[in-house]
Amino acid sequence: MKKVALGLTAALVIASGSFGPAKAQADKPLLVPGSSVSKDVPGARELPDPKTDYKVVFADGQDAKPGEINPMLPTIATYVNTLGKYGVPAEHRHIIVMFHQRSPEIDMVMTNEAYRERYNRDNPNIALLHALKQAGVDLRVCGQGMLARKIDSKQVNPDIQIDLWALTTLVNLQLQGYARIG
Repeated sequence: MKKVALGLTAALVIASGSFGPAKAQADKPLLVPGSSVSKDVPGARELPDPKTDYKVVFADGQDAKPGEINPMLPTIATYVNTLGKYGVPAEHRHIIVMFHQRSPEIDMVMTNEAYRERYNRDNPNIALLHALKQAGVDLRVCGQGMLARKIDSKQVNPDIQIDLWALTTLVNLQLQGYARIG
């Protein structure tokens, strides 16, 4: 049974993929300025494909030290820049970030003013969140997590959409064919 499944999987991959390496477009401006892009790897076989419809939802942020940019955000920016580098058009980039921890990590969705009021320092994530939004990334926050952290909807960065519950959003997106990272 495993051999049949592996053979079928291989046949589907062969039938659906493009096999030449995608051309990196080094002369294109970065989609998320100031962020990195993946480095070229000689002989790499699996590359972004401009014909693929990328439906990706990033969830489960990483711990950040107070006053530092959450490490998940630069990773997402690098991914978006890499898709752009390889010519994946905007209509094939469906990237969503779902903020949903019930911990202080979710506070990165706050406006700078609200964050400063709570922590007596600027929100270090504001500029990168805005740059991701400008690059076409859909930013969302779990309403239940906001309630748990006592974040009022007026305190949420206007670049971020408030959803009822991350669980509902993540299930809906996965049913729509999104790959979940995190």
